[in-house]
Amino acid sequence: MRIRIAGALCAALAAHLLSSNTARAADPAPPAKSATMADIIAASKPTDWRRLDPENTLYVELPSGRVVIDLAPAFAPHHVANVKALARGHYYDGLWIVRSQDNYVVQWGDPDGKRDVGKAERMLKAEFTRPLGADLPFTLLPDRDGYAPEVGFSNGFPAARNPKSKQAWLAHCYGMVGAGRDEDADSGSGTEIYVVNGQAPRHLDRNVTLFGRVVSGIERLVTLPRGTEAMGYYKTPEERTEIRSIRVAADVPEAERTPLEVMRTDTRTFTELVESRRNRSESWFKVPAGYINLCNVPLVVRPVAP
Repeated sequence: MRIRIAGALCAALAAHLLSSNTARAADPAPPAKSATMADIIAASKPTDWRRLDPENTLYVELPSGRVVIDLAPAFAPHHVANVKALARGHYYDGLWIVRSQDNYVVQWGDPDGKRDVGKAERMLKAEFTRPLGADLPFTLLPDRDGYAPEVGFSNGFPAARNPKSKQAWLAHCYGMVGAGRDEDADSGSGTEIYVVNGQAPRHLDRNVTLFGRVVSGIERLVTLPRGTEAMGYYKTPEERTEIRSIRVAADVPEAERTPLEVMRTDTRTFTELVESRRNRSESWFKVPAGYINLCNVPLVVRPVAP
């Protein structure tokens, strides 16, 4: 009797072990670790990048070095053309950074408003938005936004759009460049320029014309002393930083240019990069966010390989 019971128990145990082993063998393998942003950049192809167009690149020369601005003619063609005309007419040379407001903007221009603009315009019609169209590529972010029905990237710039009104516009993310204006919407032209230096002031979207973004040298602007007057203006001329010159890169000898390329935002590689930042897989992160804000997506810039 005991032998039969023992035999039955052994058979049951063997069946249980076989079943467990079979179940374990059928379990899916643990998911592979997601690629990090560094992995994605390292695996990128030359076609994932675009070189800056010298005709649509500005060099802002400060005592501390160069700031490089990538212009956005697809969104603000008239302001881009006017700023280039001002640069080519040497309007900016010898002007000053007149304002550095903490967590908001750095701004430069003519504090007296009397400098001759030459062949450029002193005032332009606002270019707050532009129509949607086949000429405007748009890589949509998967997450909702509090300021627009849809947000994403177009030609390397953070942007928003409204399918109902069929309008698109650039977004006030860190490093974006805009044309200062007065009360009248059509009172700006690029004679005064500001750069976002802090947490994205998205409430300015569709209220100011944005026409570019800083792609190199932003540290030369964000580390400037904060102005002590209202809105961060400097109290005395001595506190200001001189703008030695602003030049269109195409007008600079090639040997003196800053060769840069930016990651295209209309590629699978960029989509993978966005996902790598939505769900961070580095060991330091314990709880992936599963979400990303438009202005937290890194827009990668690197020197052009020789």
